[in-house]
Amino acid sequence: MKKTVLILAATLLLTSFGAIAQNQVDRQGRRQGHWVRLDKDGTKIYEGDFLDGQETGTFTYYYPNGTVRMRNVYTEPGVRCNHEAFDEQGRLVARGQYDRRNRDGHWQFYAEDGHLVKEADYRLGVKDGLHVIYTRQGDTAEVTHWRNNHRHGRWWKRIGRQGYITGTYVDGGLEGRLVEYDEQGLLCRDGHYLAGLKHGSYQYFEQGKLTVDEHWQHGLMTDRRIRLLTPDEQFVSIHNIVCLAPQGKSKVVVTLTDGTRLTTFEDPELVLDRAGDELFDCANRKSRIMVARRAIQGIGKDAEGRDILLLEPQPDFVIFPDENGVKLVRSRHFDDEPALKNE
Repeated sequence: MKKTVLILAATLLLTSFGAIAQNQVDRQGRRQGHWVRLDKDGTKIYEGDFLDGQETGTFTYYYPNGTVRMRNVYTEPGVRCNHEAFDEQGRLVARGQYDRRNRDGHWQFYAEDGHLVKEADYRLGVKDGLHVIYTRQGDTAEVTHWRNNHRHGRWWKRIGRQGYITGTYVDGGLEGRLVEYDEQGLLCRDGHYLAGLKHGSYQYFEQGKLTVDEHWQHGLMTDRRIRLLTPDEQFVSIHNIVCLAPQGKSKVVVTLTDGTRLTTFEDPELVLDRAGDELFDCANRKSRIMVARRAIQGIGKDAEGRDILLLEPQPDFVIFPDENGVKLVRSRHFDDEPALKNE
C-alpha cells in the first residue's frame, strides 16, 4: 500500500514538474519554449511554442472534446501565420492568413460537406480585392470587387440557374447601368444609378417586352409609365390614372384623369404590380380596385344607403369600398400626403 502511494505521489510530482517546465517565462516576463494552456477542468485549450513572448512555429487550439478548433503556423513570429479553422467534427471551415490578428491575403471558406462556398481577399482586416461566392453545385453565385471595405468595381450575381444581374459599384454605391436577365436570357430590368441612387431611365420588361418605364432624379421617382395591352397598346403615366378595376382574371378597366376609360386584357396582378402603390390605395380587397389618393374626395351614400367612394373625376361606375377602405379614407389626410414629383 505504501509503495502504491509513493508511486502515485511521484507520478503527480513529475506531472506537475513537467507542466512547470513547459510553461516558462524569462526574467523579462516573456513566454519562452513550449506551452500548454489548460482550463480549470484540466482540458487543453491550446498548445504551442513561444520565442521571446511571440508565438512561433505551430499553435493548435482545441474544442472541449479535444478536437482541433484551429491551427496557426507562424511564418513570422507573433505577426503573420497561415490559419486553418475546423468545426467540432474536425471538418475544415476556413483557411487563410493572419497579419497581426487581421485577415490578410486570400481566404477560403468551406461548407460542412467540404465544398468551397466563398473565396475572399483581405488587406489587414478589411475587404480588398475579389470576393466570389459559390453554389452547392460549385457554380459561381456572386462575384464582387471590394476596395477598403466598400464594394468597388464590377458586380455579378446569379438569379436562379440561368438568370443574372450585373452592375458597377464605386466606393460602395451603384454607379452607371445595371441590367438583369431572366432564366430565358431575356432582359427584365435595365436601370441607371448615380452615387448609389436611381437616376435617369429605369425600365422593367416581361418576356423581353418593355412594360414599365420610369424616370428618376437622385433617388426620387418623377414618373412611371406602364404598358396597357389595349387594342392599340399604349403607355400611360400613373399620374394620369384615377383607378384600376380588375374584371375577372384577364381584364382591367383603367380610368384616366380626363375621363377616358381604357380596357387592358392582361392578368390584373401584373397590371397592379406595374402601377405600384406609391400613388394608390386599395379601395376593396375582394375586388382589388386601386384608386389614386389624390382623386379621393371622401365617402358618400348611394340610394340604398351603402358606402360609395367619391372620386374626382368620377368613373362611369360605382366603387363600393370595404370596411378597411372606408377606414383608410376617413383616417387619411390627403392634403398632407407626399406625392411623386411630377415634372
